[in-house]
Amino acid sequence: MIRNTLFFTVAALSLAAPAIAHNQWLLPSTTVLSDTQQSVTVDAGASTAPFEPNHNALNVDGVKVWAPDGSMGAIENAAKSKYRSTFDVRIDKPGTWRIGMENAGVSGSFKVDGQPWMVGRRRGPPPGAAGAGGPGGARPAGAGAPGVGGAGMGGPGAPSGPGGRPQIDPGHIVASVDDIPANATDLDLTETMGRNEFFVSAGEPSDALFKPVGKGLEFVPVTLPTDLVSNEPGQFRFLVDGQPAAGLEVEVIPGGRRYRDSDATQKLKTDDQGMLTVQWPMAGMYWINASLTDAKPSHPKASKRRMSYTATLEVLAP
Repeated sequence: MIRNTLFFTVAALSLAAPAIAHNQWLLPSTTVLSDTQQSVTVDAGASTAPFEPNHNALNVDGVKVWAPDGSMGAIENAAKSKYRSTFDVRIDKPGTWRIGMENAGVSGSFKVDGQPWMVGRRRGPPPGAAGAGGPGGARPAGAGAPGVGGAGMGGPGAPSGPGGRPQIDPGHIVASVDDIPANATDLDLTETMGRNEFFVSAGEPSDALFKPVGKGLEFVPVTLPTDLVSNEPGQFRFLVDGQPAAGLEVEVIPGGRRYRDSDATQKLKTDDQGMLTVQWPMAGMYWINASLTDAKPSHPKASKRRMSYTATLEVLAP
């Protein structure tokens, strides 16, 4: 979507999916400013209902700020509490700003000598290094033998995690796909690409930051994100590798769920041209999310590609 983008490695994937998904969100104090002498304050968290800080705060170290002219801005006054993080963005140029997080990486599992390993956040030396649990290395201190205390190895009698799936020995986690040894087998790797963002316009909005680049799942607004009003539909086009993402499922959830009898979730699909049309039942902040999995990864060792897109949109009263 934006050239010269910096990507950030995805954190380790859990082997067992949680019973309840916690969705990540960014909540700006406003998205429409009359001039460039102001700042926007942003909350960042993860919870089952968007914008309700009751589960975890997000780490905002990876937040990037793109000014309307393509230059990079910065967040200010970052702080983290139990259920949400906060930061400010100084809006000092006219036009539409793009603010959010991107990630890209390869995660998954493999085996070495029949034992399960995974790519994620490594907590020990790579395979083969002194103290590693892989070929040519001793087991790391504190790691239990198969089926005996500590973390399980996935063999008979090994302790299981949630859902009855075997746990991975902490010493059997490598930091990147480049650390997978040559004798690894049973590779099950997924390339992930995701984005979570919002938009702020100061004065007249602009569209310079919405030019697609033809890679992954992209959001190309037809209605500018800071021009949304509740009595008019919003239209957005989704692309995959530059082509229309036809039939893509998109979830649209307004904030303030705790004050309604229902969550008012809309589950919509794009048309043949990748176009999504959204009717807004009320003014307020909306969380939109789309995800897609295919078998077209760019990394040669991955067999799948998982793409996601999340945005916070503000819909004003007419």
